[in-house]
Amino acid sequence: MSGAASWLQKQRKSELSVLADKVGLRNFENLRKTDLELALDRHIRANSTQLAKHPDLMPYYSRIAPTLSPFKREPVAIAPAVEVTKRPRARRATRVREDMIPTDESEIDTSKSANDRSSIAFASNLRLPPSPTVVADAIDRQAENLRSSVNEVWDRAGITEYAESTRDYLSTVASIEFLALMVEAFGLRSEILPMRYAFTIPAIRALHTSDLPVKIPDLFLLLTSAFWSPFSLWLLTSLLLPLAFAYFFNLTLKAKDSHGTRTRNVQVSQFDPLTFNVIKALVTWLVYSQGVNFAGLVSYYSILTVNGAVPGGYQGIMIGAGIGALTSIYEAVLRK
Repeated sequence: MSGAASWLQKQRKSELSVLADKVGLRNFENLRKTDLELALDRHIRANSTQLAKHPDLMPYYSRIAPTLSPFKREPVAIAPAVEVTKRPRARRATRVREDMIPTDESEIDTSKSANDRSSIAFASNLRLPPSPTVVADAIDRQAENLRSSVNEVWDRAGITEYAESTRDYLSTVASIEFLALMVEAFGLRSEILPMRYAFTIPAIRALHTSDLPVKIPDLFLLLTSAFWSPFSLWLLTSLLLPLAFAYFFNLTLKAKDSHGTRTRNVQVSQFDPLTFNVIKALVTWLVYSQGVNFAGLVSYYSILTVNGAVPGGYQGIMIGAGIGALTSIYEAVLRK
C-alpha cells in the first residue's frame, strides 16, 4: 500500500465520490468505499499527465514522491591516502618519547584518514530507522488487513441477516402477545409442574468440579387434576375466551378508508388484537380478583393457584393485556 493509497483511505466516501466526479471517473455510484479507492487510484495513475496539476490531487501526488529518511546522509567521499615519508628516528635512546610524537603534517593527515574510514564503515553497517511515512503506511496496511478479515468473518456468519429476520418476526403484535403468554406459562409451570431430583453427575477431579444434582419436571403430575385444573383455567382465561371474542368481534373487517365511502380489506386480521387484549383483561379481573367461578365449574383452588403462580398475579396479566392493547392501537395508527 503506497502513501497515496493510504491518503485515499483516510477520505470519507462522500469526499471520494466528489473527487471521482472531478477527475472524470465513471460508473462509481454503486461501488463500495474500498472498491472506489482502488478505482480512483488506478484512474489517477493512468491519467497522471492530465491530472498532475489538479489542485484537489496535490496531497495525493505529494505522497507518491519518495521521501528520504532524515537520518540518512549523502555518502562521504574518501580522500585518497597521502604518502607518508618517514624520517629517521633520533639515535639517542633518551628521547624515545619525542619519536612517538608526529613531527610531520603528513602523519597527522594519515591518522585522520584512518579515523574517517572507520567512521564510514561503522555508519554503513548501522541500520537506520525508517521514515515516519513508511511507518504510517505499515500501520495502515495492517489495519486494513484486520478490517477486511473481520468483515469477511461477519459476512460468512450471516449475523446481519439473522438479526434482520429476528427483528421482522418480533416487530408484530402477535409476537408481543406470544411473549406475554410465555412469561405467564413459565411462572405457572414452576407451580403446577415443579422440578424433582433425578440423579447426580459425579465430580470430575481433572476438571475440579463438584457433584451436580440434576432435576427434571415431575411428569407424573400430568396424570392428576392438580395439574390440569389450574392449567385449563389459565388456558381458558388467557387464550381461548379472548380468541373467541377477537374472532367474532373483529373490528378490522369493517375498516374504512379516509373518506368513509367504501370498505377495504387491506391488512385485515382473523383475530382483532385490541378485542383480544380487552377481553383478556376483563376476564382476568372477574375471575382472579372478583372470584367468578363460572357457576361452580372452576374451583377456588385453581383460581388461587394460577393467581399465585403467574408473575405479578392477576395484575401482571392485566399489565400484559394493556401493553398488547397499546401496541395494537399503535399498529393500527401506522397502517393509516
